[in-house]
Amino acid sequence: MIRLTEDEAWAEIAAAHTGILTTLRRDGMPIALPVWFVPQDRTVAMRTPAATKKLARVRNDPRASFLVESGERWVDLRAVHLTGRVEIVSDEPAIRRIEEAIDTKYAAFRPPSAGLPEATQRRYANSVYMRFVPEGRILTWDNSRITPGLRGSRA
Repeated sequence: MIRLTEDEAWAEIAAAHTGILTTLRRDGMPIALPVWFVPQDRTVAMRTPAATKKLARVRNDPRASFLVESGERWVDLRAVHLTGRVEIVSDEPAIRRIEEAIDTKYAAFRPPSAGLPEATQRRYANSVYMRFVPEGRILTWDNSRITPGLRGSRA
């Protein structure tokens, strides 16, 4: 009753600004971090500086989850949660496609590189591109479907 269709879930992912990528430390402890991303062909593409622990965790254990959510009031809560694996993208055309899509989506939100400290510029100059590939069931919910008349009201 409150589940989104697969197409609705991917539309929700596409509309989201920030996702939460959860990866696993060597001891199995999950680490959830916000990421900028773009959906591509029912996967979630992103980039990260090459020296991040996130990348080291992915290389050690590619299992991960990805979450987007929206809504402040209970009736407006919507979310999509995916489980799957992260793969490193090494194909140059795929990297360019991801890079262009991320740059387009986030151009208005990123500060000019020249205004960043040199250490920050160096850190982000060497990026690795990753793709989260969902496996299995997509978990979704849209609370407005429980009580359709309440969405958008202050009741």
